[in-house]
Amino acid sequence: MKISMIKDLLGADVICGEDLLSRHVYSACGSDMMSDVLAYVKDQAVLLTGLVNSQVIRTAEMMDMICIVFVRSKMPTPEMIELAKESEIILLATDKRMYEACGILYSNGLVGNRAKNV
Repeated sequence: MKISMIKDLLGADVICGEDLLSRHVYSACGSDMMSDVLAYVKDQAVLLTGLVNSQVIRTAEMMDMICIVFVRSKMPTPEMIELAKESEIILLATDKRMYEACGILYSNGLVGNRAKNV
């Protein structure tokens, strides 16, 4: 799925990375706990979160994610936007809640991987 389609499906605003919206992604995850993202997420290209701090950008960097969607009308700080630009991470913002945003993307073909019981 193209990032531009994610933007359209979620009615999201582009915060940065407008020139990168033609990139393709094949999976996503939703979490406000970056420790869970680091521990359990593998091969996810899009992160949906309501957490707004620089740890989100750093986590996405470490996990090679190319897009972060902020849900619930959350907006990143200028410092976060600058970090994302440096790492070529696309930032989107939607007014949808995480449950709804994940459901929309999933029902349109964007999947996640199965969590393993620990």
